[in-house]
Amino acid sequence: MPDHKEELEAYLAPHYINRSNWLRAAVLGANDGILSTASLAIGVATASDGRPPIILATVAGLVAGALSMAAGEYVSVSSQTDIEHADIEREKQELEDMPEIELQRLTQIYESRGLKKETALLVAKELTEKDALGAHVRDELGLNEISHAKPIQAALASGAAFSLGGFLPLLVTILAPLPAMEYSLYGFALLFLILLGVVAAKTGGSNIMKAILRISFWGTVAMGLTAFVGYLFHVNLA
Repeated sequence: MPDHKEELEAYLAPHYINRSNWLRAAVLGANDGILSTASLAIGVATASDGRPPIILATVAGLVAGALSMAAGEYVSVSSQTDIEHADIEREKQELEDMPEIELQRLTQIYESRGLKKETALLVAKELTEKDALGAHVRDELGLNEISHAKPIQAALASGAAFSLGGFLPLLVTILAPLPAMEYSLYGFALLFLILLGVVAAKTGGSNIMKAILRISFWGTVAMGLTAFVGYLFHVNLA
């Protein structure tokens, strides 16, 4: 019989869910770095006639934003981790205090997923004998290695991604001609956002065009509103 191993491997699509945690933090950080830093620079550029205030505001926004992003991500993900640990400890105590009820609960979960009652009970018993806590953490609480929160990883990914994203508009403020600074910032920021959308979509295996349209639309809205505010409060900051 012919060997279909290579054909089967080529047919089976790869899964990207294991990248969801760090990819979410990295994309959020880079997107925020590009968008917030460029928007800040555009707002100052429309209200200023000199380059130094624009660069100063951009650098300040970049540093503050990167630290804020990393700290915020760490705190939020740590809170999620605390909740997960508390639920696991509670589940461990319940398994010690009422193992029969927990076995019934696990059986009901498998029944709700389509198994017959006898089969569900058999599966629940076998998994309980092997690793009761692991079975309940995975199937009752919905926690696994992929979804498990990692505060340090999320904070580093967000902070580094924000810094990288924010550095790109900073280069524009240094190199672009001053008379058309806000237009240069908008154009390059939009280009950076589109490239980020493409990279994120390819890394996550999602629709590239949808990512480009989404990131371009909201990026334009954010930068446009910031430029409008700059024009409303135009002052000479040079």
